[in-house]
Amino acid sequence: MKIAAVTATFPPYHGGVGNVAYHNARLLSDRGHQVTVLTQEPPAGTTRPAVPFRIEYLRPLFTLGNAPLLPRLAMRLQGYDLIHLHYPFIFGTEMTLHAARRYRIPLLVTYHNRLLARAGLKKGLFSAYNLLVEPRALRCAHRVVAVSQDHFHSLFPHVPCLEVPNGVDIDLFRPRPRTACRRLLSLPDSGFLALFVGTLDAAHAFKNLPALLRALQHLHSVHLIVVGEGSLREQFMRQAAGLGIAGRVRFVGSRNHDQLPWYYSAADITVLPSNQTESFGMVLIESMACGTPVIATNLPGVRQVVKHRETGLLIPPDDDAALYGALRWMADHPRERVAMGHQGRITAERQYAWAIVGQQLEGACFEALKWASSA
Repeated sequence: MKIAAVTATFPPYHGGVGNVAYHNARLLSDRGHQVTVLTQEPPAGTTRPAVPFRIEYLRPLFTLGNAPLLPRLAMRLQGYDLIHLHYPFIFGTEMTLHAARRYRIPLLVTYHNRLLARAGLKKGLFSAYNLLVEPRALRCAHRVVAVSQDHFHSLFPHVPCLEVPNGVDIDLFRPRPRTACRRLLSLPDSGFLALFVGTLDAAHAFKNLPALLRALQHLHSVHLIVVGEGSLREQFMRQAAGLGIAGRVRFVGSRNHDQLPWYYSAADITVLPSNQTESFGMVLIESMACGTPVIATNLPGVRQVVKHRETGLLIPPDDDAALYGALRWMADHPRERVAMGHQGRITAERQYAWAIVGQQLEGACFEALKWASSA
């Protein structure tokens, strides 16, 4: 099958959806399909990745935030058996829908998340896009794939979808000796260590790091490692200083994908206290694959990944007292915490290994072809 994968972002210069798009293309290529990724040209000086499939980089006319306008995209989609669109993609979605209709190509849409902004002009623009373009993309798709049915059906209860979750490299993300990891990272051998992994900017403010910092103010024996970079880093560092916990919080900046397993294995717990929709939460399955349990908020999508008291703890969003209580419980119950980490590893192997995801994704591609031929 000749497949065109359309994505706004692609590694190594962007994570999230781009990383999933990379793995999806790799998996389909490994299964014998001819895959071409169409994406924006990377920034000058960026090393382009060596991949087992073709990448066609298109030069944007302009870029609005992370949304590139690629004038040649629609034309370059001719001649494929299937188009696989990673949504959201402002500008790219509209051109992909036009090409699929004009060239009569079956369309598979993977729905990652909804465009959200807290305030200002961006909030208005995103709301209009969600109202006008999002339903059209779902309606025109021959099959819709959701990374989480729980999250997708919380937004679109009557739209059918197939579930193909995000995956994790269970060979890279695996349990490693905690003491060895801490020494490698120059962390104390003993003591309870929490981990937060996320981009520290306004677009990711819903990850809610401030709540975690507030909880640490009352947990004097807990230390925190923050992995991530962004425009709000200095603000968060000032908050930590103002709360009197700067000595127990270490901001280490961004880390390469290959370095993250050492941080997960060094930690006793990974915390994702999001207070706004989180379609999946990649850090959750990465942590679970490393045998480290998680604390996360009980939101659609997240609650499907984390099994309460089996692989971690779920707490209500925007509940500082519940977050404090969950951290306190984890610190006070090492045996149960280790058991949760063990179960998290088993779950990662059984549900989120990329080999399993590849089978599900290929099945979704054939479903899209089947539906298109019967339409």
